[in-house]
Amino acid sequence: MSITVVIPLYNKAQYIQRAINSVLRQSFQDFHILIVDDGSTDEGPSIVSSYTDSRIALVSQSNQGVSVARNKGIKEATDDLIAFLDADDEWKPELLEKFYNLSIQYPNCDVFGARYVKVDGEGKELISIVNGLPFKTDTGVLTNYFEIASQSDPPLWSSCVMIRKSAISAIGGFPVGIKQGEDLLTWARLAARYQIAYSTQPLALFYTQRNTYGKPVRVPTQEDPVGEELAALYHRNPQLPGLKAYVGHWHKMRASIFMRLPHHSADARKEITESLRWNPKVKNLYLYRLLLLLPYTLRMKLLATRE
Repeated sequence: MSITVVIPLYNKAQYIQRAINSVLRQSFQDFHILIVDDGSTDEGPSIVSSYTDSRIALVSQSNQGVSVARNKGIKEATDDLIAFLDADDEWKPELLEKFYNLSIQYPNCDVFGARYVKVDGEGKELISIVNGLPFKTDTGVLTNYFEIASQSDPPLWSSCVMIRKSAISAIGGFPVGIKQGEDLLTWARLAARYQIAYSTQPLALFYTQRNTYGKPVRVPTQEDPVGEELAALYHRNPQLPGLKAYVGHWHKMRASIFMRLPHHSADARKEITESLRWNPKVKNLYLYRLLLLLPYTLRMKLLATRE
């Protein structure tokens, strides 16, 4: 059974070769690589075109965002299994083999994921934290996805996930028009409908652009379509364990970003209040409130000591 690898590409010329080569080095070699160029203005598409491997295909579109690029890849994929890789990230050589084995071992599952390694701007590596797994073996089914996601790093991540085409198509693919959190909303929609098989072995490298407690690269939008969609998902599925807490967790993440930005204390307080409304048991939020009383420079120094 072949696997289609979808790589959205937008102005990542300095990284795309690393991403492609990490796929070509896979121990599982029955794959197609579909790279969707989202209107790049750098040399990325030319680098892709320099490869002579017949399994690599380049599809181009005008710049419309990563969700549209991924959705185009999903539509063009000829295989039932689709794995995703961002152009600036990297796979370990055994990822596709592990995911393929998960699909055989857990045939009733439609989503397959694993832990990953976060690499910050200084090269520091940290394996993703996944708490509350319902199994003690190396692999298993995430029967409590939202409970796990509420107390961990995101258990699913866009460069370390494989999905059956029928499942991702059934939820409408990745949401269009959302600039931040579109992937987390996608995983939530999938988790509400499908079973997830999981490996505790870290299988990919996630290259971040900052230290964990440094100033965020992107400022959250004032509008919060992801929070609204997660709330709507909960109201449709109140029986799902941990989903209500996960909505609160989303607002906690937004609060954490806002409090690391100057002149956004009011936004952080708003998100803290909303998070507590969904989940009043999160102790860190009360600490956040105290930190917001401090000058910005001192607040950032205290946050840095938590690393």
